[in-house]
Amino acid sequence: MNGPQDDLAAHIRGCRLCADRFAATATAHAPRPVVWFRPGARILVAGQAPGARVHASGRPFTDPSGDRLRDWLGIDEKTFYDRDRVAVVPMAFCFPGYDARGSDLPPPPLCARTWHAQVMEALRGVELSVLVGAHAQRWHLGVRAPVTATVRGWRDHAPLVFPLPHPSWRNTAWLKKNPWFAAELLPALRARVREVLDA
Repeated sequence: MNGPQDDLAAHIRGCRLCADRFAATATAHAPRPVVWFRPGARILVAGQAPGARVHASGRPFTDPSGDRLRDWLGIDEKTFYDRDRVAVVPMAFCFPGYDARGSDLPPPPLCARTWHAQVMEALRGVELSVLVGAHAQRWHLGVRAPVTATVRGWRDHAPLVFPLPHPSWRNTAWLKKNPWFAAELLPALRARVREVLDA
C-alpha cells in the first residue's frame, strides 16, 4: 500500500508546471523530475538542479560531480543511491536547460515553492543535511552570503548541517585556493556521515 510520501513522489514525478519554460530554452526539452527520497532517509543532500546527464539517466549525480561528491562524503555509490539512507533533494527536480551560450540556467523558484516544504515534512528523520551550492544554502539556511563565506563558516552549522561548494570540475581552482576545505571540513563531514549511517 502506498503511503503519503509515495503519493508525493508520484505527484512530483508527474509535475509539468515548467513545461512551457523548458520548451523555450536552448535545449527545448520536456520536464523529467528526478525524485530520489524516502521518508526513512537519515542524510539529506540538497543540491541545485539536475544537469543534462542526470536528465538523461533519471538518477541524481550520475556524472563526474557525483563522483567528487561521493568522495567528499566518504561513501560508495551503493550507499549514496540507497534512498532509505540518503535523500537527494535539489531546489528544482528538473533539468532547467541551457541558455543561448550553453550555460546552465538557474533552478526555477516555482519548483521549490511548490514542492520543497512538503518534501522536508516527509523527511523528518534527517539527521544530517549537506547543502550543495548557493541555492540550497539560501533556502535551508536563509543566508545570502557568497558560497565561500558560508562554507568557510561551516562550524556554525555542524554537526547537523554542512554547506559545500558545488562539486563541479569548474570549482577545481576554488578547491586549490581554499585548502582548508579538504584539510578541515571534509574529515569532519566524513566522520559525521559515518556516525549517522552507523547509528
